[in-house]
Amino acid sequence: MSEDYCTIGAVQKPPRADGPPYAECVLCREPTEYPESYKGITLCPVCEWQEAQRTACSG
Repeated sequence: MSEDYCTIGAVQKPPRADGPPYAECVLCREPTEYPESYKGITLCPVCEWQEAQRTACSG
């Protein structure tokens, strides 16, 4: 049995924007670091960090 039960697969992030307009965070609606043209879930740095904390292993 593998001890790697708490690994998280690689999550593909959207490309960083070179400048405005920026996409809105899907949680708090603040501007993100991603281009507005990106289709998919975008999180601002604060929400991205909080989401990482929620999904991190607590082993």
